[in-house]
Amino acid sequence: MRTIRLEPVTSSTSVRVRFAPSPTGMFHVGGARSALFNWAVAKQSDGGVFVLRIEDTDASRNQPEWVDGILSAMESLGITASDPAFEGPYYQSENAGLQKEAAAKLYAEGRAYYCDCTRDDVAARTGNAQTGYDGHCRDRGLEQAEGRALRFRTPDDGETQVIDLIRGNPSFPNATLEDFVIARGNGSPVFLLANVVDDVDEKITHVIRGEEHLPNTPKQQLLWEALGATPPTWAHLPVIVNEKRQKLSKRRDKVALEDYLADGVLPAAMVNYLMLLGWAPGNDEEILPFDELVRRFRIEDVNSSSAFFDLKKLTAFNGEYIRALPLDEFKTACAPYLTAPHAPWTPEQFDAAAFDAVAELAQTRVALLGEITGNVDFLFLDEPVFDQDSWDKAMKGDAAALLADMRAALADATWEAEPLKELVTAVGEKHGLKLGKAQAPVRVAVTGRRIGLPLFESLEVLGRERTLARVDAAIVRLGA
Repeated sequence: MRTIRLEPVTSSTSVRVRFAPSPTGMFHVGGARSALFNWAVAKQSDGGVFVLRIEDTDASRNQPEWVDGILSAMESLGITASDPAFEGPYYQSENAGLQKEAAAKLYAEGRAYYCDCTRDDVAARTGNAQTGYDGHCRDRGLEQAEGRALRFRTPDDGETQVIDLIRGNPSFPNATLEDFVIARGNGSPVFLLANVVDDVDEKITHVIRGEEHLPNTPKQQLLWEALGATPPTWAHLPVIVNEKRQKLSKRRDKVALEDYLADGVLPAAMVNYLMLLGWAPGNDEEILPFDELVRRFRIEDVNSSSAFFDLKKLTAFNGEYIRALPLDEFKTACAPYLTAPHAPWTPEQFDAAAFDAVAELAQTRVALLGEITGNVDFLFLDEPVFDQDSWDKAMKGDAAALLADMRAALADATWEAEPLKELVTAVGEKHGLKLGKAQAPVRVAVTGRRIGLPLFESLEVLGRERTLARVDAAIVRLGA
């Protein structure tokens, strides 16, 4: 059990950042970006520390498996518990005693007071259910009792200035901040107080989080000061939006990091892309290893404007990372997509040698590892899976006659890529077609699609017998 103390953070204290997710669902890409920015700040500072705190006080929504998911997702991003800069995980629920102690301290010092007003009471007095608390109980001298919330006594005048590395130094007039609740009627601390007490206890020097938390910041800074601690330096990251410039939402958008990794986004590509959501390394460079991104990263250079999560750009990034892999690593990375549940073929149908023969070709064409399945399925299935649009576009005009001539020529061809290409070219010329048009019906007949791996190398691996059988089947289908 760690020792719990309330001590101010001094200027000589090393940089300590924290990432504090709630275990209530899949790992959001916005949370992943926040974690990486915090990790970068910790890693670029001598003695810097990244604290992982699980904010698990909402027992109705927390699930143990979500904690495992957070740890696994962070591990995939390279934020590992074995790194000297990593500390935790701590659990907010384990700090309840200190949080209650802090509430009692604020009450004893006159910085907080008890209130028995309900929302309806406030609305009845103000005439507006949306109006903030009116301070009715400030001077009533109520003592602690069941059903009485503890409210922080916000200063009547002056302003609270927040030192924010991204947004300048915004000031908030104290008159606009109501006397906010810091402990519920049952005595349990609310998020605002629990969050501050944990940050003070863990000696956090920099709070780097999403901009949606900015409205709470002056309240939390007041609590830091009331507890006798030096407030942290703040940095509120820009919101991440979709192509319609709407904030990413799990109800509307694909937001779970796990889903992108399952599709075949390489962790290194995802890390690189997330680091560029709101920040740029300069010199028009984007594809950079994480160590170099950390070296160049400056939290004060993060843009305050919203950051567009561009799926096309992420996919393009990933393609670059896939092409940069050594071939053996690419084949290893593809392995999960070559078996159930991703692959539509049985283990007996899979031919490892055939995959090895086309792996280098496939590596230049897939942008997501998950695309490998559709690129090579024609090698392992008894019949190709036809894409109807590809069939309709390729099998036009005298496609049946063209395929018949192709079939006759292929029957006696030298079964290697270059002679096969020359043969298809020659047959196409007899029909007045250039290679691109001539090979389309053959490609669709054999692979089911108009786009895929290089045709002639594919035919070489597939073999003469299976190729001829598929061309024959396509001719029959055209006749039907």
